[in-house]
Order: sequence, then C-alpha cells, then structure tokens
Amino acid sequence: MDKQQQTPTLIIEPGKSAGRYWADLWRYRELFFFLSWRDILVRYKQTVIGIAWSVLRPLLTMIVFTIIFGKFAKFPSEGGAPYPILVFAAMLPWQLFANTLSETSNSLITNASMISKVYFPRLIIPASAVIVGLVDFIISFFILVLLMLWYGFTPDWQVLALPLFIILALATALGTGIWMAALNVKYRDFRYIVPFMVQFGLYVSPVGFSSTVVPEQWRLLYSINPMVGVIDGFRWSLLGGDTQLYLPGLAISVVLTTLLLWSGLKYFRSVERTFADVI
Repeated sequence: MDKQQQTPTLIIEPGKSAGRYWADLWRYRELFFFLSWRDILVRYKQTVIGIAWSVLRPLLTMIVFTIIFGKFAKFPSEGGAPYPILVFAAMLPWQLFANTLSETSNSLITNASMISKVYFPRLIIPASAVIVGLVDFIISFFILVLLMLWYGFTPDWQVLALPLFIILALATALGTGIWMAALNVKYRDFRYIVPFMVQFGLYVSPVGFSSTVVPEQWRLLYSINPMVGVIDGFRWSLLGGDTQLYLPGLAISVVLTTLLLWSGLKYFRSVERTFADVI
C-alpha cells in the first residue's frame, strides 16, 4: 500500500515560553554583538569631529551648569568637591540614561527592514542599542578622571560601589527604552515625546545642582523621578567625603526601576509578534 507523502512544515515564531525565549536570545548573541558594533561605527559617521561629540556635549553642559548654578545661583557643592566635578559626576549617569533612551526608543523603527523579513528575538535590537550609550559613558568617565586630577580630588572607598549604580542606571534606561521602543512602533508620536522627556528631565533631575537643595519635606516626592536616586548614588560613590546618600530616595529608584524593567519586558513580549505587521 502506498503511503501518503507528507511535506514537513517549518514554522518560525517567537518562543512561547519564557525559557525558550531567553534561550533564543542566547542563540542569537552573535546578532546582538553585530548590531552593537554596527551602531557604534555609524554613531558619528560623516561628522567632522566624530567621537569627540561624546566629550564635547557633557563638557559644555557641565560648563553652563557650573556658571548658572555654581557661580550665579551660588548652590552648594557636596563632599568638598569643586562644583565642576559635582556636575560632571551627575552628567555621567544622565548621559548614559539619555543616550540609551534615545537609541533604544528608535531602534525598532530604524531596523524595520530586518524585523519584517526574518524572525529573531526583537528584544535584541533595543538591548544592543544600550552598548552605544555605554561606550559614550566610558569615554566621558575618562574626562571625569582628568577633571579630578586637574583639581587634585581623590574619591574615597565609596567608589567601590560605583558598578552597582552603573547597573542601576542601565536598568533604568533599558526599562524606559523598551517601553518607548514598543510604543513607538504603533504610535509614532513617541519619536517627538522622547526628545522632550530627555530635555525636560535634564532640568528636573539634580544634574546641575545637588538634591540636598530640595526642601526635606519634598525630597521623598522628588525621588519619584528614578534618576534622582541614580544620580545621588553616583555622587555618593565619586565624591565621598561628607556626601550623604538619601536611602529612601535610593529605595524608591530601585523599586521604580525594577517595575519599569519588568513591565517593559512584559509589554514588549506581548506585542512583539505584531511588530512585523505594524512597522
């Protein structure tokens, strides 16, 4: 008796279970490294001064904030640190957050051709964009080291905790960026909302001034901005001395960042399979 031949069907789709999905992310790790390297190469392509922009932007912002808040407004510094170091210590996490958020929020749109043609875990795209912000952060960190040498300022033992606050800053940026990236696919208004968030956040976050100038009765409410705890943590790590870490604000930042990252991943996974149709 002839047996009916059956043609095998291959279905490529995102893993249905979380375990399979994370396994897919590991299998496609080479794509992650490729996208990260590509984004780094094209970051300042066809610019006159190239990667020097990653130095000039925070440096010029630091000068402006030092003049406005340090010279004119006469705001106090922390830990006996010169005011430029106070500002630049806050510019590091803010630049990491702002650059990462800007890159991740537009990452799916700029890679639309890839998404519509082949399956891979889409989370790789915004995750790889984080590396660009991290490279700018490393370059700017060396500028801070030079500033400290110039002023003869030496950090205390608290600097050992700096990696923890770098991770917290990355988690805050990635959690927010994943939300914005997923929403940007369906609602293109977010391409205009994100730059406004970054610009507005720069002035309401304690970048140009110490958060200690905020009245004590308002400080807990002020810490609802998760970057407040991140910036305070950076300053505590880098400035040392009598710099105080506002623990309630740090706790709020950790909780909000965890919620942002968890909810962002959950929402991203729920709409991921629709990206190819909508984008």
